[in-house]
Amino acid sequence: MYLHIGNNYSVDVRDIVGIFDIENTTVEKCTKLLLERAEKEKKCIYTTYEMPKSFIVTMNDGREGVYISQLSAATLRKRLAEGGGF
Repeated sequence: MYLHIGNNYSVDVRDIVGIFDIENTTVEKCTKLLLERAEKEKKCIYTTYEMPKSFIVTMNDGREGVYISQLSAATLRKRLAEGGGF
């Protein structure tokens, strides 16, 4: 099953490590470091040019990915519970 995370981007739900609210979690230094490292290593994928509201951390075959989405973490969790949002 895939989760639609906005603007024609989807991720395999088996790869999702976590869905995070960008506003509440980026106050912590470790989260800032995670996002900075992902950006520097080109593992950050922006699904929008709008104001980001959440980020999704994925892991597939040992490769980390961070998706930045304009959808709220609550919306993504609701889509996940309802079967992916398609």
